[in-house]
Amino acid sequence: MSDIVDQINAVHRELGEKRIPAGEATVVVLRRSYDASVADVWDACTDPERLRRWFLPVSGDLTLGGEYQLEGNARGEILVCEAPRLLRVTWIFGENVTEKDISEVEVRLSAEPDGGTLLVLEHAAVVDPGFWGQFGPGAVGVGWDGSLLSLAAHLRGETFDEQTWQHSPEAKEFMTRSAEAWGAAHAAFGASPDEVATTVAATTKFYVPE
Repeated sequence: MSDIVDQINAVHRELGEKRIPAGEATVVVLRRSYDASVADVWDACTDPERLRRWFLPVSGDLTLGGEYQLEGNARGEILVCEAPRLLRVTWIFGENVTEKDISEVEVRLSAEPDGGTLLVLEHAAVVDPGFWGQFGPGAVGVGWDGSLLSLAAHLRGETFDEQTWQHSPEAKEFMTRSAEAWGAAHAAFGASPDEVATTVAATTKFYVPE
């Protein structure tokens, strides 16, 4: 239990706003430090062989301006790739999408004084008001929390079987606490207590069904 709490507390979560080609977007921001060099974290996030071990298999033209496909998940274009500091891609999920459905994911890495690396992940999307009112930031935030947890295990040299982990009691506890943490970030962004309670409950039910 304490390890789960530590993993939740290792991430700083906040919300913001920015303009992307799709329009005025809400930004989900995660910050986490890793006990690994910038070069190692960059390699883990961009090398297809390593990426599949903690995130998802990826295919496509993995160069600037190229298009990628995450197996069973999102696809998009590589907009910026400045090794080993900055990666920005479009994020397209599903078929028959319109321009407003194209979000952007950005990963920034910087060295910390102790030799570790600060990773900042931003996911900017134009969100349907009805969907946002139902789920809030946890809809995407809980998933990214899980990814950063998996990356931490990978950087420690551990094998992380996400498919098995997702059905464990530890995963259910982690996702429940993640939804609550995103509720706190939502409140700090200006959401009312009722809005926070509604979205946290819906997000928790989605990720941790009874």
